[in-house]
Amino acid sequence: MDATVILPILKKKLAFLSGGKDRRSGLILTIPLCLEQTNMDELSVTLDYLLSIPSEKCKARGFTVIVDGRKSQWNVVKTVVLMLQNVVPAEVSLVCVVKPDEFWDKKVTHFCFWKEKDRLGFEVILVSANKLTRYIEPCQLTEDFGGSLTYDHMDWLNKRLAFEKFTKESTSLLDELALINSGSDKGNQQEKERSIDINFLPSVDPETVLQTGHELLSELQQRRFNGSDGGVSWSPMDDELLAQPQVMKLLDSLREQYTRYQEVCRQRSKRTQLEEIQQKVMQVVNWLEGPGSEQLRTQWGIGDSIRASQALQQKHEEIESQHSEWFAVYVELNQQIAALLNAGDEEDLVELKALQQQLSDVCYRQASQLEFRQNLLQAALEFHGVAQDLSQQLDGLLGMLCVDVAPADGSSIQQTLKLLEEKLKSVDLGLQGLREKGQSLLDQISNQASWAYGKDVTTENKDNVDHIQGVMDDMQLRKQRCEDMVDVRRLKMLQMVQLFKCEEDAAQAVEWLSELLDALLKTHIRLGDDAQETKILLEKHRKFVDVAQSTYDYGRQLLQATVVLCQSLRCTSRSSGDTLPKLNRIWKQFTITSEERVLQECPDQPESINDMEQFDETEAVGKSLLDRLTVPVVYPDGTEQYFGSPSDMASTAEHIREKIKLVCLKKQQLRQPEVCTTES
Repeated sequence: MDATVILPILKKKLAFLSGGKDRRSGLILTIPLCLEQTNMDELSVTLDYLLSIPSEKCKARGFTVIVDGRKSQWNVVKTVVLMLQNVVPAEVSLVCVVKPDEFWDKKVTHFCFWKEKDRLGFEVILVSANKLTRYIEPCQLTEDFGGSLTYDHMDWLNKRLAFEKFTKESTSLLDELALINSGSDKGNQQEKERSIDINFLPSVDPETVLQTGHELLSELQQRRFNGSDGGVSWSPMDDELLAQPQVMKLLDSLREQYTRYQEVCRQRSKRTQLEEIQQKVMQVVNWLEGPGSEQLRTQWGIGDSIRASQALQQKHEEIESQHSEWFAVYVELNQQIAALLNAGDEEDLVELKALQQQLSDVCYRQASQLEFRQNLLQAALEFHGVAQDLSQQLDGLLGMLCVDVAPADGSSIQQTLKLLEEKLKSVDLGLQGLREKGQSLLDQISNQASWAYGKDVTTENKDNVDHIQGVMDDMQLRKQRCEDMVDVRRLKMLQMVQLFKCEEDAAQAVEWLSELLDALLKTHIRLGDDAQETKILLEKHRKFVDVAQSTYDYGRQLLQATVVLCQSLRCTSRSSGDTLPKLNRIWKQFTITSEERVLQECPDQPESINDMEQFDETEAVGKSLLDRLTVPVVYPDGTEQYFGSPSDMASTAEHIREKIKLVCLKKQQLRQPEVCTTES
């Protein structure tokens, strides 16, 4: 019977075991009767419960029952004593009925308990409270009977409730733990193949039950003191002493089963963790080798332009983003596996290492494939970028070549030609860079088959290779066309440079010839003072004319070359149309002036003339020369020019007159001897 079932009855304190003992070491059972009518059924239940507490050995020593009738009526006391015969006849050795003072004297004569000893089976005595010490030691009596034994009924009841609760919970927990542990042992060999349907969670927390048991044991073992004045210490009640080994035994059993249960839980937790890790590993592996690999299998193109390559890169980044989530799971799983490996359970080491190796192989292979694909797309993007730049350079060069050349002078042609050469050199460098990028991309594509996961990528690779080779060939062809056009343009521009040079040199020749004509008119005015000087002047004049002739011939050759170049360039010369007439006109003026200069040279000097006819001829030439000095040189276009300045002409004329006078004087001198000879 549990105390919780009859708790309201027990709280009434109808009877109790105070823990005191009689002189035979038998327990003292106290029945405190009160003024109210005592419920015999409840008292019987209480006695049954109390008598179930002591051990059989303790019961064999018998009980001393104290029936406190001081506050009750005689008939109630008599009923209780008679009831003891039916409840505990064998265990009761003595019943002490505590009577009130002078209240039952007349009534006792009607019923003597000592005469009923044989029928009752125990001795009954009537005694006043102060006479109880004759039968029971004061230290074994409670304060109600003048003793020193302290008894707290509610404290005792609480301990009984705690003990019974602990006993019930611990016993149930032991059964559950035993079932769990035994089930785990039986299923230990099968757990790896199949899951065992066992409730691994007990109905109560073992830690809480253990803590309750330790607290209860500590309470049962605690020594108390009688009163607050420091009385003699007393030992716990027999039922408390009896409960201690029961509690300790239950605690030992609980600790043993709980330790086994913790190991079972640890093993189960480890196995569960291992199964979860294995499940997650397979999830990662299955996704990477399934949908992840399938995503990469469908991505083999490199695009045919920058925009297409960028779109493929964006698609690849989305694929990488999905892979990153699984790679994060891989990192977490790898850390968990490393922690389990450090724990050092040999039976799981092989399986854990196999899982770790499988996970690492798949993840690294997939990561390498992602990196390879990213590098391939980056190389393709760079290739298309270089191809686009080169195409723009070729377009610019072609546009420059398609525009007609209309330079203003040779220097602008040189600048244009230099710019053309720079653009062609830039195209060469661009094409070289395109070939390098293309070859690098082709090398990567040739290694792409190793990531095919058994898929035939010959068609995809061939398309990519054909596209790359086609771009490079197309750029090479466009570059070759531009080179041919540059060669033609270079030749044309060099001819234009030569044309401009010929025109400039022809104009220079015209200027030089004009300067020679001007010098002839302004500086060639001396006639010479004697024959020797005149001869020297004539020689210088011939050389001067030779220089002018060479200049004229050089100008004519340049103008002829200009005509040829214009015909080759299919253009019209800017200056040959008026340069040639100007050159011829100046040359005509020069020849006329030169001839006039030759006619102006003086005849022989008078000192060298001895013949009269020579004197006459010389005099006539002098007069003719004087006439020429006064007459300007008339050109075919009607223009006139004089030699030198008027003062120069006047000085020359004066010099000629003096020469004529000298000739006339010589002539007269030559005539006088002839006259004299005649007269003689």
